[in-house]
Order: sequence, then C-alpha cells, then structure tokens
Amino acid sequence: MSAVSDRLPTFPWDKLEPYKATAAAHPGGIVDLSVGTPVDPVPELIQKALVAAADSPGYPTVWGTPELRDALTGWVERRLGARDVTHRHVLPIVGSKELVAWLPTQLGLGPGDKVAYPRLAYPTYEVGARLARADYVAYDDPTELDPTDLKLLWLNSPSNPTGRVLSAAELTRIVAWAREHGILVFSDECYIELGWEAEPVSVLHPDVCGGSYEGIVSVHSLSKRSNLAGYRAAFLAGDPAVLGELLEIRKHGGMMTSAPTQAAVVAALGDDTHVREQRERYAARRAALRDALVRHGFRIEHSEASLYLWATRDESCWSTVAHLADLGVLVAPGDFYGEAGATFVRVALTASDERVAAAVERLTS
Repeated sequence: MSAVSDRLPTFPWDKLEPYKATAAAHPGGIVDLSVGTPVDPVPELIQKALVAAADSPGYPTVWGTPELRDALTGWVERRLGARDVTHRHVLPIVGSKELVAWLPTQLGLGPGDKVAYPRLAYPTYEVGARLARADYVAYDDPTELDPTDLKLLWLNSPSNPTGRVLSAAELTRIVAWAREHGILVFSDECYIELGWEAEPVSVLHPDVCGGSYEGIVSVHSLSKRSNLAGYRAAFLAGDPAVLGELLEIRKHGGMMTSAPTQAAVVAALGDDTHVREQRERYAARRAALRDALVRHGFRIEHSEASLYLWATRDESCWSTVAHLADLGVLVAPGDFYGEAGATFVRVALTASDERVAAAVERLTS
C-alpha cells in the first residue's frame, strides 16, 4: 500500500486548511472561492431522468446504453462541429478525474515512457504519470519538447487554472506535430462550454484534425456545464482504436457509469436551455468578481474562458491567500498548479450569488 502512496505528492488542498479556518472565522462567514465545485441546483429535467431510472437492479455496461451513445455522438457533432461520429468514437467514463489519474496506467505506460502536460496545469496529470511510474515533463509549447519516448501529450483548453484558450491554429499545429512523431494526444476540454472572451474549439473540429480522429481523444465533463459534479458524468470522444482498447480494459476493471447517471446524461446532453441559463449565472458572477478584484489592486491574466479568474498582486501566492482569508475569502494558491503560478491565485466563480456579493463588498469596502 505505501509503495503506491509514496509515489504521490502531498495532497495540495491539505495545505489550505489553516487559511480556511481563518476565513471561516470572519463575522460574515466564509466565501469559499477555492474549489470549483458547483453550488447551483441540478436542473429539474436531469433530476427527473435520474429518478425515472432509479429502479435499475442490473449491472450497467461500461460502453453505456445505445441511447447514451446516441446522445454522446449527437452532442459531439452538434456542439463541437465534429463529423461522422459513430458509437465507436465515444466512451462514457466515471468522471473526468478518474480518467486523468488512471489513463497512463490503462495505456500501459511505465518507466521510460514520458507524459507531458502544460506548465500550469491540473495536478492530476502529474499524478497519473506517477501512478504508472512513467516520467513526466511540463511544457510551455509542446512542439518544443524532445519527442523521444513521449507517449502521451495532455492539452487543456480552456485551461485550468488560467482560463487560457488555444486557438484553432495552435491546436492544428500541435496535432500535426504529435502525429508526425506518433504521440497520442488527449485534450481536456471540460470547460469548452464556458468561453467568455474567446470561443474555445475542440481538437475534434475538422479545421484542427483534418477530418481524421487518428491519435486524438477529447475529454468532456458534465460537472460544470450541467452542475453534475456529484453524478460523476463524463465521456471521451475521438480515435476509435484508442477508445476500443480502453473499453476492453475498463470492462475488466468494472469502470461503469451507473445506470441512473447514464439516463441523466442523455437528458442533460439533449437540452441546451439549462446550459445557457447556467452560463448566465456564471457570467454575472465573473463580471462582479473581476471588477472587485481589479479595484482591490489585482491584475487578471488570461481568464478568457473557464470557471476561474487567474489573479495576481505580484507577491507570493500564499501572501495573497492569507490577505484574502483575513477578509473571509478563500482562494486557491497558484503554486498548486505549478511553480509558474507562484505569484497568482485562482478565484473560482462557483459560489452562490449571495456569497459572491459578500466577497465583492469585502473587496471594495
């Protein structure tokens, strides 16, 4: 047991506990903008679909029901602009974090193989490489990496934590380079529905991939766009050869999305109205928090998409965390996402309107 846990870094969120206690002691209560966990209700039509499927005594299938696969392929074509997507091009997963953490292992990577991810990135990309005992490397531009032994390239657009969006031209260049060197690309696109000052594009768009899905897979989640973080609902789309192998492995591992959740995903992907309504909520919170942070002396960088503001006062991120905790506002230190974030904090938009208003008042008073 210890041999596995010893491969992992210290769980970063544990370091935030003293600052959380400080923020919680504020007379007006804590405003927790640290973790991007949804707080708004699950849309009613999704709840109804879940309840209607509650009497599901049998085992679900790893590949999902035909209705689920229809919903996945339909959404990928309608929303991402992909073409000729079949059931072989999609695969449901048990939340995207599970996939990120275990993908290198499921791909058979190990010592001597390299996994690459952005220099500022979701920590689980590194964790996945560590669990597989693979080597890992962070990049600014992946095409400047040494391709030798590089087996898995993670892209993340829109980015967590920075909100940066890779343009279609950048994605096209990277995909072409990866294919030239036989490198598998997984593109984490979980925030693709949340573009504000830029329109995110998928690696599956024909302008990027040239109409071929060879060597590319995109990762999508319903956690943020449909408030389904508690349902563990996500999926992959892309190269059928890669997904076919993962399907066989995941069958043996019993990595099944529950039957009620599968039914809920069908309902969620078939309705765009609730997504627009949730976007409007986040847009209003984003505008209020951004203005308050700037007035408080912060500079916002990138943040053109996703559920976060990437903010700095050009000081240690932990000094900023402490300063805001004294105001009862908890944020995530930028160095959780890599050394390049040492002077930034990540401010989540996932708090209620009342709590966001409280944060704005404290930042501007």
